[in-house]
Amino acid sequence: MAEPALRSRAATRCGFIALLGAPNAGKSTLINRLVGTKVSIVSPKVQTTRNRVLGIAMFDQAQAVFLDTPGIFAPKARLQRAMVHAAWSGARDADLIVVLIDAGRSLCADARRIIDGLRARDARAVAALNKIDAVKRPDLLTLASAVDSEDVFSEIFMISALTGDGVTAFAEALSARLPMGPWLYPADQAADMPVRLLAAEITREKLFLQLHQELPYAAAIETESWRERNDGSVRIDQIVYVRRPTQKMIVLGKGGSKIKAIGAAARQELEHLLDRRVHLFLHVKVREGWPDDPARYRDLGLDFNV
Repeated sequence: MAEPALRSRAATRCGFIALLGAPNAGKSTLINRLVGTKVSIVSPKVQTTRNRVLGIAMFDQAQAVFLDTPGIFAPKARLQRAMVHAAWSGARDADLIVVLIDAGRSLCADARRIIDGLRARDARAVAALNKIDAVKRPDLLTLASAVDSEDVFSEIFMISALTGDGVTAFAEALSARLPMGPWLYPADQAADMPVRLLAAEITREKLFLQLHQELPYAAAIETESWRERNDGSVRIDQIVYVRRPTQKMIVLGKGGSKIKAIGAAARQELEHLLDRRVHLFLHVKVREGWPDDPARYRDLGLDFNV
């Protein structure tokens, strides 16, 4: 009589969970916490995530594959349209949709745009009110009531991706909703992203952290070469593409000080992630039309023609 129960407990679950949210809602911070390591870059600059990032988290017998999508906003340029299209494509392909709402911003215009998009697609989602550590409880309850009244959310959670408050219960609830099935990835795999692209994303994060006030969305990073060395270390050459000579000067800094600081910060994090010595060399080049280059979109997993 006990055998079916034992088989039930051993059964595995696996599914895709799309994280949607307005720019700077905290999606990348949350996915990194859920996965337990860094798979998505984080910066104060909005719209940092450009492509869909797959982060893989294990919760007992459930494997949750999280899609950290670009923030949804009102797009203007081609790159922005491609980013928003990628976000909605991630939602369409997922088993579950989670909408992350910055509790401090309440139902801002971008959050309402997502709710309207869900309603237009006749889709249901789970709401997560994030950054609760910075909001008073009465205000949280008012926001939760407003979110619930939109009638597109099956459940509402209150979490802080930064501190971890409420995240464990949130993750366990999501994993219980995943469909039964075998795992798609090894239990110890944290991400589904080529290491060359992850290295470029880390450098892009450091670039934004150093220059987010001075540099607009005019930079792209490409890992040009990856060479294994006999001593076990790796040499990584990357190109920083900007659109104008003046932007190149900003990235370089006086006497090359900025690019050295960016490289040092990126190298330190890469060594931690790769658990090996890294020799990182950054080169800055001007390419005016890179935001309209189809090859750049393919590298990022974005659709150039939307």
